[in-house]
Amino acid sequence: MVIYGIYYSAALLAGAGVVTYLTAWYWALPFYILAAFCLYFFRDPDREVPPGPVAVSPADGKVVVVKPENGGQRISIFLNVFDVHVNRTPIPGRVADIRYQEGQFLVASKEAASHSNEQNTITVDGTVAGEPTRVVFKQIAGLIARRIVCYKKPGDILAAGERIGLIKFGSRVDVQLGPEWEVVVRVGQRVAGGSSVIARKKS
Repeated sequence: MVIYGIYYSAALLAGAGVVTYLTAWYWALPFYILAAFCLYFFRDPDREVPPGPVAVSPADGKVVVVKPENGGQRISIFLNVFDVHVNRTPIPGRVADIRYQEGQFLVASKEAASHSNEQNTITVDGTVAGEPTRVVFKQIAGLIARRIVCYKKPGDILAAGERIGLIKFGSRVDVQLGPEWEVVVRVGQRVAGGSSVIARKKS
């Protein structure tokens, strides 16, 4: 459970208590429902990270784009409000750079969200199968999501699939892979952050 879920649920339950005290319990029912949803939304399950020269999904959701870009491949994953919103690093390595960009709040499933929406770009330098590699991924806010949270800073060392932050309430994550990677997911496929393999290092 992410701590934000406890904060939000506690506030909603306090509101429910006040409404119940002043009126009746059934008028407070929406507060109870929202409190339960916040606990569900901010869940943070443990994941088993697969071994080998692979890149794992940085988020739960549906793959909406797989396309050539910048000499490599870009994979875009859309997270709806029912997906786990904790984000993870695709590869182990060192955080080389983190850059935040203000922007719009377009529907995150749309292609324009990749460059127009508010986003946080994380660059990780690592070594896979004995060779250096770099993976860049973006936490992208959506129509409902208005807050990007990143726990890490440049210089931090990450384990494969390690938690790096979250995006609140519906969002998108883009992953930019270099030509040394072979993408193994397809558009329409659902993936799980930290455990689904999205690419394998070419031999």
